[in-house]
Amino acid sequence: MTRTILAAAVLALTPALAMAECGWHQKNAAMTCADGMVYDADADACVKVTG
Repeated sequence: MTRTILAAAVLALTPALAMAECGWHQKNAAMTCADGMVYDADADACVKVTG
């Protein structure tokens, strides 16, 4: 019975952990743009700063 409860908990938490990982990746990408570049959330990439 304990194994069943543990397995159910793992299966229930897996999607939440996957979503948390995706959020971390987007924040990390914003911090790693090269000089003269800025993170564009719509494009999900670094773009050249104009102006």
